[in-house]
Amino acid sequence: MGLSELSTSADTAIEQATAYFDHLMAMLQDRKEEVITEIDSRRKEAGKCMETQIEVIEFELAGLKSAAEFCKQSLEHGSDVHVIEAEGQARQRVEELLAMPTDLTARPSQVVFSEGMAVADFRDDVARAGCVQVQHTGRVDASKCVVKRKPAVVAFSSIALLYTIGKNGHRCSVDKDDVTATLTDPLGQAIPTQLQETGMGLWEISYTPEVTGNHKLEVKINGRSLTMYPYDVRVQSSHAPVVTIGTWGLCNPTDIAVSINGEIAVVEAGLRRIKTFNTNGDSCRCFLVDGKCPWGIDIDSNRQFVVTFLSTGQAIRVYSHDTILFKTLRLDCLRNPTGVAVLKDGRMVVADKQQKSCLLLKPDGSFIREIGKGQLQYPWFIAVDESRDRFYVTDCRAHKVFVFDLEGKLKFSFGKQGQNEGELECPTGIRVDPAGNIIVINRDNGHLQVFDPDGMYQRTVATVKRGCHQGIALTPDGYLAVVCSHRQWGCIELYRYK
Repeated sequence: MGLSELSTSADTAIEQATAYFDHLMAMLQDRKEEVITEIDSRRKEAGKCMETQIEVIEFELAGLKSAAEFCKQSLEHGSDVHVIEAEGQARQRVEELLAMPTDLTARPSQVVFSEGMAVADFRDDVARAGCVQVQHTGRVDASKCVVKRKPAVVAFSSIALLYTIGKNGHRCSVDKDDVTATLTDPLGQAIPTQLQETGMGLWEISYTPEVTGNHKLEVKINGRSLTMYPYDVRVQSSHAPVVTIGTWGLCNPTDIAVSINGEIAVVEAGLRRIKTFNTNGDSCRCFLVDGKCPWGIDIDSNRQFVVTFLSTGQAIRVYSHDTILFKTLRLDCLRNPTGVAVLKDGRMVVADKQQKSCLLLKPDGSFIREIGKGQLQYPWFIAVDESRDRFYVTDCRAHKVFVFDLEGKLKFSFGKQGQNEGELECPTGIRVDPAGNIIVINRDNGHLQVFDPDGMYQRTVATVKRGCHQGIALTPDGYLAVVCSHRQWGCIELYRYK
């Protein structure tokens, strides 16, 4: 009801006008709360932006420290080959870091308010009073925008990343209606895509391809294509590796672990070092370890590297996130440790192939209990599921997976020796996914298989064809990393898991 519609009766008109303006005030109060909430959200966004920038600087500083320590260890303990390699890697890394611009500028979204309307028109337009809009940081320049294509696998949700860049060279927001992404399969059929802005000037283009082969992705902003020709998107079978890391240049790789931020760490036993990569296959860090024959690895909740050493080493060494040796645990109870898994509270479960058992240890290495004696024949690698208070250990000679609780009681075992799906033939690497499913790889035939928490076969992810297969790990973005080796040299292959 507008003011012109008020009753001619004075009392009734006053009552109606009071109710009318009370209603308007209530609407204004609601809008005020929405605006304040939005302002607070933008303020927090600015704070997170600064925190992210600080984390980047701290990470790069850690990289410089790592390079310095790597050089020091190479000079003190390495061969001439190590020294030459260290010099080349360190120089390249330092040059990259020095060339990287340091940008601590927070770029929060700017909040803009529009004025309220006249009272007579307020009832219809109140929804626009005090509306919050995000201003663009700069006019988008299609020629500067970038598309990064992630590995695509048939029948899996896949993404490409779009960075919208302004004329000033910084990322900037654009209206969703101004961005289009068109994907076609090898036969020219359109594949549905979804666009979502996940950050300032960062868009995810998601799609689910139905066939393998070369697809075409065309991205337009304000009707203008980013490139003269569409981007090629190669869609692979789920049984093929999407990324190969190391390209058979890793020296006797054995075990692998992944940190919470997705950094992949692999043990190169042949060169007595740990090397790390991102999921794109780019080398991140490399550091020598103290001792002979490093074998198993895990990364604890503090992002420390926990490494086991075979034979004469008979030790567990812990390296900080900055790759500095933090502590060495030389334990009388160890004989020939292989796989290791670290619990959230710092306790460790270690497989010992010589003693044919597993050891539960305190964070300082103190002995708690021996598990599996008389049941295990040749324990290899370990995975822990703390939500179910149990751990899993592969046994190469028994061709089984044994499941124990942390008190040492055998819950059950599963596995039948054979070459068929659901059967195990010298199982080695093992991991547990967030749903509790157990992922196991056979060393010789490369069957990478999934079992439910009770040990029932679910599916085969892939058959890894190259080399002998050891440790496996699951990345936060849904890839299975597999260590492959042949005649001392090897690589890491990444397969799509989810």
